Amino acid sequence: MDPHLLRTFVTVAECGSFSAAAERLGYTQSAVSQHISTLETDLGTPLLHRRPVTPTPAGDRLLEHAAPILLRLDAARADVRRAITTPLTNLTLATTPLSIGSSGDLSAALRQVRRLLPGTEVRLTVCGREGVVEGVASGDFALGLVDGVAAPSDPLRLSDAMHLRTTAIAHDELVVALPNDHPLAGRRGLALHDLADARWIDAPDLAAPLQILRATTGSNAFRPALTYAGTDLHTLLSLIADGHGLAVLPRSAPARVAVPLTSPRLVHRTELLHGHLSEPAATALTAALSK
Repeated sequence: MDPHLLRTFVTVAECGSFSAAAERLGYTQSAVSQHISTLETDLGTPLLHRRPVTPTPAGDRLLEHAAPILLRLDAARADVRRAITTPLTNLTLATTPLSIGSSGDLSAALRQVRRLLPGTEVRLTVCGREGVVEGVASGDFALGLVDGVAAPSDPLRLSDAMHLRTTAIAHDELVVALPNDHPLAGRRGLALHDLADARWIDAPDLAAPLQILRATTGSNAFRPALTYAGTDLHTLLSLIADGHGLAVLPRSAPARVAVPLTSPRLVHRTELLHGHLSEPAATALTAALSK
């Protein structure tokens, strides 16, 4: 299957328009139409309804496969480029919001890189977990710091990381962040099972995702009273303090009221992601953070 045709199909499905997809891709509308027709001929079935432009049932199935296929192709292309390009004195790093505070002294590690490699230019991007993984896989970032919740001896489950290498950087205890006046605020420890029906804030790029809490406890509870799709920790902590819901966070997060999570036994892990390391600055930072 031609990846150019597949990418065109995904773009048309996202845009809901052949003309908008053509503008995004820099193609003519007739070229986009030809790509879709060729792909439909190859698969032997219509993939898009034309008016309005929406995926057919077969198109929906193809969309489920398209994103990982395209990401894997981008990852392969990026890994080859890393292997053959002349190393540069620059560093592109992505990090999830909580990884910055959980990865040791990132600032000191970057300072060490600049001391070893004077003139190194650093580009630091803070984004969600999925953005870090996809960015490192596609080559947009040389390194990525990503955090999450896992059993003490388990690595993070980063299914889309594919061939990316991971290095454990740090781990922290978990706490339940509560409003000041919450009835459980004075407890010495809390078990997740006792909080299944509480009001929760689902902040998947900051707190432990509620789907992981459900999977860990084998429960269908832990339903969000509020969903926060941002990456600003201060905003999340304000929402918690104002009584909108609870969240499970690393102990290092400056929550006003935090009670240790005692059961089940989970930790907050921070891992470094990278592909083939060819850039001196990326290699130096990896060494500095892995100490």
